Amino acid sequence: MAPVSMPESTRRIVVKIGSNLLVNSENGKLRFDWLEGLAADVAFELAGGREVILVSSGSIALGRSVLGFPQDKPLALEQSQAAAAVGQIRLARAYEEVLAPHDIVAAQVLLTLDDSDNRRRFLNSRATINALLGYRVVPIVNENDTIATDEIRFGDNDRLSAQVASMAGADVLILLSDVDGLYTNDPRVRPDARRIDVVREITPEIESMAGDAGSLASRGGMKTKLMAAVTAMRAGCAMVITAGNVNRPITALRKGANCTWFLSMDDPKTARKQWIAAMKPKGWLHIDTGAERALRGGNSLLPAGVVEVTGKFGRGDAVAVRNAEGHDIARGLASYSSRDAQQIVGLRSHEIESALGYPARAALVHRDDLVL
Repeated sequence: MAPVSMPESTRRIVVKIGSNLLVNSENGKLRFDWLEGLAADVAFELAGGREVILVSSGSIALGRSVLGFPQDKPLALEQSQAAAAVGQIRLARAYEEVLAPHDIVAAQVLLTLDDSDNRRRFLNSRATINALLGYRVVPIVNENDTIATDEIRFGDNDRLSAQVASMAGADVLILLSDVDGLYTNDPRVRPDARRIDVVREITPEIESMAGDAGSLASRGGMKTKLMAAVTAMRAGCAMVITAGNVNRPITALRKGANCTWFLSMDDPKTARKQWIAAMKPKGWLHIDTGAERALRGGNSLLPAGVVEVTGKFGRGDAVAVRNAEGHDIARGLASYSSRDAQQIVGLRSHEIESALGYPARAALVHRDDLVL
């Protein structure tokens, strides 16, 4: 039994589901009964006031069966892309069907790792996911395998799930896998291998325990899981690896199933603030005394309190906030480019759309993207 369990403070959970859990490796068919159990787990978490994001593999594994590709041989790149295009429709429909009896709406979100590297797309993706969660919708995230050639080649839904957890400010990332944690050696060939219950730091010794990918359907391996752990822990998100091949796997985890917990020293909000504070600003937003009072009171920075914009920056770039005395008092991520920001300086929220010619956000820097 693992000595660590799901923290009571958990409010946002990301669950990564591997292909081997969703798809029967022998015939390529969806394991619908298992998926119904997962849906029941999701419903339980939502009923407890928590939010859930699912990062799901399986589109290629489902599509290759439909297209008649062999189950036991690697696919060429164009075959993988074709299988993903066919399988993604079936995967999304399956999630919709199992969640509907619980009155839960599912949404499909296709991302690539590149979406989290580009700040503008990062903000757009995060805003979309947050909006869906606000409507009690469960986002089903998958790689956009039809165009993301590198992701298909290396099988990276482990790292993608960590990027999503970081992007969404999740408290816990659950990797449902075909193994029940990190072992000192491969337990399939070394009977004396010992499972590590808790990891607080990814050391060279921990890295040496990682093995390679274990199957054709599940393209990732322990190496990608450790890379995911690094990303999650830096974002203040705890990560856990546990066996998913049981009915109601999240319930099993809550009841003490075997697993390995990767614990972060910080919470997601603190880690995010530290990341923003360390960024080099590309511009400055000069504000009046009223705006400074608002910021110190925990509010977002609105255009009405800005008197000048200097520097050249794009949406999502870091900017410094300078008060009336000329002191930098905050740093944040800009919701507008410098060009658009200059057009709305001093405007009230209801005036922004007329100035820019399109519906826009009220804040120049949202409080979630701001650190004093």
